[in-house]
Amino acid sequence: MKLIVGLGNPGTKYAGTRHNVGFDVVDLVASRHRLTWASAPRGIEALSAKWLAGDAVIAKPLTFMNLSGAAIVGLLQFYKIESADLLVVVDEVQLELGRLRARPSGSAGGHNGLKSIVASLGTVEFPRLRIGVGRGDARRDLADHVLARFDPDERPVIEDAVRRAAEAAEMFIADGVLAVMNAFNRKDDRATEREETS
Repeated sequence: MKLIVGLGNPGTKYAGTRHNVGFDVVDLVASRHRLTWASAPRGIEALSAKWLAGDAVIAKPLTFMNLSGAAIVGLLQFYKIESADLLVVVDEVQLELGRLRARPSGSAGGHNGLKSIVASLGTVEFPRLRIGVGRGDARRDLADHVLARFDPDERPVIEDAVRRAAEAAEMFIADGVLAVMNAFNRKDDRATEREETS
C-alpha cells in the first residue's frame, strides 16, 4: 500500500496560495479518479480517501503546515505503511516556478512541513515531490510570499505543474519514486536546457 500526502494549510483563507500546491495536487488526483474525501480514521487530523481498491491512500493533513508530521505518522501506523511507501507533495521556493523535483529522501531544506514530518518520523528516508513556486522578490518576506496567491500570469504555469505532479503521484503508486525521478526530473531538466539555449 502507498500513501500520497499533499501538504498545505486548511481553510479557505489559504486556498490557492503557493504553500498549498500540495493540496491542489491531491485534490486533482481525487477529482480525476472520482474519490471522495472523508475524515481520516481514529481521530487523525486529516482528510483521506482510499484509491485503487485500497492499494493506495491520498491525504491532506488538517493541522497547519508546521504540525503535519503527527497526522502523517498516524496514517502510516493505521494503514501499516512503511515510510519508503510515502510520497509527500510540497511547495519549494528554491525551485523555479512550475519545476518538479522528486527525491527518495533528503533534508527538510528549511520547509516547516517537511521539518515536522522528519521530526515525527525520526528519519529523512521518505520520498518527496517538490513543486517550484518561485522565490519572488528577494526583498519580500518569505512567509508572505508562500502565503500569497499566484499572480495571474503565473496561473497557467502552476496549473500545468499541478497536472504533471498529479501524474507523478499516480506513477509513484504503480512504479515507485525512481520511475518518477526518471520521468519528471529529467523532463524538467531538458525543458530548462531548451529554454536556456533558445
